[in-house]
Amino acid sequence: MPESEAALRTVAQNVRAARTRAGLSLEELGRRAQVSKGALVSLERAQGNPNLGTLVRLADTLGVPVSDLVQGAASSRVRVVDAASVEPLWTGERGGEARLVLTARGPAPTEIWRWRLEPGEEYPSHPHQAGVVETVTVLSGRMLLVVDGAEHEVPAGCTATFDGDVPHGYRGAGEETCELVMTVVLP
Repeated sequence: MPESEAALRTVAQNVRAARTRAGLSLEELGRRAQVSKGALVSLERAQGNPNLGTLVRLADTLGVPVSDLVQGAASSRVRVVDAASVEPLWTGERGGEARLVLTARGPAPTEIWRWRLEPGEEYPSHPHQAGVVETVTVLSGRMLLVVDGAEHEVPAGCTATFDGDVPHGYRGAGEETCELVMTVVLP
């Protein structure tokens, strides 16, 4: 079975299980997450190709980290993950990408993401559930962070944090590729 088929099958099983645990019908989950019932039916049948925005809205609605929807069960107490071995959940028009490397468990699960944004490339994000906090550390290049309409330049070596329950987005700024690590702390 090709890797993409296996990954879609994992997402299908995880979404169905999380929806069942939450006691939601397909219709109710779709209404709350702003995803059509038809798209959810296809997703739970391991068909289609959900984008990152859809997965984030589903995870927020179900009260789980995105990684709970896309990753299989951990098989060890220690996980070492090579970011290059993780399929991107978002790819930009100019070659940028976002990879959800892993989610650290605990009282406040934390998603660890690796992002690459090419100059001028941007990713707009819908607001997350209340209590979500994002932190971005720019490793190289520059990023323009837009939070609730306000722009903040974040150059290499700097870190920014913000409440993720408002519209926000990330844009590669300057002339070189922006590489960053993002953490998303979930309530």
